[in-house]
Amino acid sequence: MILGRILDSIAIRLMALAMLVVLTGSFTRYYALSNFLYEDLGKVVESQQLMLANYVARDINDKISQREDLLIHLAMVLPPELLNRPPQLRNWLKEHYQYQPLFSVGLFVVGPDGRAIADYPPRPDRLIVGYGDRDYIRAALRGQPYIGRAVVGRISRVPVLPIAAPILGADKKVKAALVGVTALAAPNFLDLLQHTHIGNHIDSFLLISPRDRQFVSSSQPDMILQPLPPPGVNPLHDKAMAGFRGAGITTNAKGEEEVSAIASVPRAGWFVVARLPSSEAFATVERVKSFTLRNTIAALAAFTVICGGGLYIVLRPLFLAARHADRMTRGELPMEPMPIQRNDEVGHLIAAFNRLLHKLNDQQEELARMAHHDSLTGLPNRSLLSDRLHMALAQAQRKRCGVALLFMDLDGFKLINDNLGHRAGDKVLWQVAQRLSNVVRQTDTLARIGGDEFVLLLSDLDDNAEEIANTVAQKCIAVFDAPFLIAGNACTLGISIGIALGDGLSTSDSLLQAADQAMYHVKKSGHSGSEIIRI
Repeated sequence: MILGRILDSIAIRLMALAMLVVLTGSFTRYYALSNFLYEDLGKVVESQQLMLANYVARDINDKISQREDLLIHLAMVLPPELLNRPPQLRNWLKEHYQYQPLFSVGLFVVGPDGRAIADYPPRPDRLIVGYGDRDYIRAALRGQPYIGRAVVGRISRVPVLPIAAPILGADKKVKAALVGVTALAAPNFLDLLQHTHIGNHIDSFLLISPRDRQFVSSSQPDMILQPLPPPGVNPLHDKAMAGFRGAGITTNAKGEEEVSAIASVPRAGWFVVARLPSSEAFATVERVKSFTLRNTIAALAAFTVICGGGLYIVLRPLFLAARHADRMTRGELPMEPMPIQRNDEVGHLIAAFNRLLHKLNDQQEELARMAHHDSLTGLPNRSLLSDRLHMALAQAQRKRCGVALLFMDLDGFKLINDNLGHRAGDKVLWQVAQRLSNVVRQTDTLARIGGDEFVLLLSDLDDNAEEIANTVAQKCIAVFDAPFLIAGNACTLGISIGIALGDGLSTSDSLLQAADQAMYHVKKSGHSGSEIIRI
C-alpha cells in the first residue's frame, strides 16, 4: 500500500523522469566528450610532436651543415703541396683544428691509395689503417663531398659520423680527401637527441638514415647503428621511408600504439622520429573520463537530495566558466582571464585560474626573452643574432644594399678575471655592453656571443658602407679610452675589431668567419684597432 503510493507519487515520477534524463544526458556527454577529447587531443599531440621533431631536425641539420661546410672550406684552402710533406700537413691540420674544433674525433687526410697521410689529433693507428673501403673516401676521391655512413670508428671504437671533402690540385684534379670525424655522443652534436625524453618514455627520438637503412642515433642507446626493421612492421615507418613527413598514430615493432612525428634532416638525407606511446599521450583523456564518471554519480546522488533547479543555480557559474575555458582551448576565444560573476568558491576558483593563466603567460614571455638574450648584459645572444643576420641579408638582397659585421674581442679582459675575479669581470662586461650600446643605432644589432666577444650588425648600408663601418668601429674603440671603475680599481681595456662587408649574396657563416678572421689578425698585431675584409 505504502509502496504503491510512493510509486504513484507525481514527485517521485518527476524525480525518476528527471534522473532518467540526467542519466541519459550524463552518459551521452560522457561518451561524446571521450570521443571529442581523443580526437581533439590527438591533433594537439600530433602537432606538438611534429613541432618537437622539426626543432630537433633543424638543430641536427644545422650542425651537419656547419661541419660539412667547414670541411669543404678547409679542403679548398689546404695547400696541395703539403700532401708530400706529412709533418707540415699535420701542423696545418692542428692549426685549423684548434681554431674551430667541430670534429671531436679529429681531422685526417687520405691519399688516393686509401691510406692516411697525416692526422690531428695524432693517432699512430690511423696511419696504418686502410680507408679505401669507406663510402665517404670513395666519394671524396671522385670529387664529391660526402656525409658517410655512421659507423663504429676503427680507431676511436665509438659510434662516429665521418664527413669527407675532395682536395683539388692546381690542375683541378682530386689529389686526396680531407676527412672530419665527429662522435655521435659528442657535446653539442647529437647529445640532445640521445639524452632527451618525452614524458616517461625512454625511447623518445630516432634518427634514421634511409640511404644506409640504419638507426643513426636514438634516445635508447641499444638502437644506435642498428638496422631498420623490415617493411610491413610499422606502416608509418614505411611511409616515412617512401618520403612522408608529418605525424600520425601507428603501431611500432613491439606492437605498441604510439603517436609519431617525422621531420627531415635535408643536408644528410636523414629524418627524425619523435615518438610518444598512446597510453601516455591520452592519459589525460582517461583521467577526464574517470573524473567525469565520478562527478556524474555524485551529481545524481546530490540530485536525490536537493532540488534540480537549486543545483543548477549553484553550479551555473561553474558551467559558464567551463564553457568559456573550453572555447579558449578550441581557439574560439583568446587566452584571457575569465569573468567572475560571484564572490563565492566558484569565483575564487576562477580568480585562481586567472592568476595562474597570467603567471603562465609571464613565464612564457620570460622564457622567450631568455632564449634570445644574454643573461648578463641583456644583449641579443648568438641565436637572435643569427636570425637578424639572416633577415639583414635577405633585405640586402632585396634592396641591393650592404651589410657590415663587426666582430669585437676585448684586449686585457683575462687579466681582470685573473686578478679581480669573475664577478668583477662580469661587471666589466656589463659596462662594456652599456658603452657600446650608446654608440650604435637603434636599427643595428649589438650581440654578445660568448665570453668577451661581441658582434655588431650594421644593415641597410649604401655605397659608403666601408666608411660607415670604419666610423662605427672608431666610435667603439673610443669608448675604451676611459678606464672601467670596478671595486675601486681603474681597469684599462682595449678592443680588437674585425669587419666583414657583404651584400645580399653573402652568407651568414661567411660573414662571421671573415669578421672573426679579420679580428684575429688585429689581435695578433698586439694593439687595439680594426681591419676590414670585403667578401
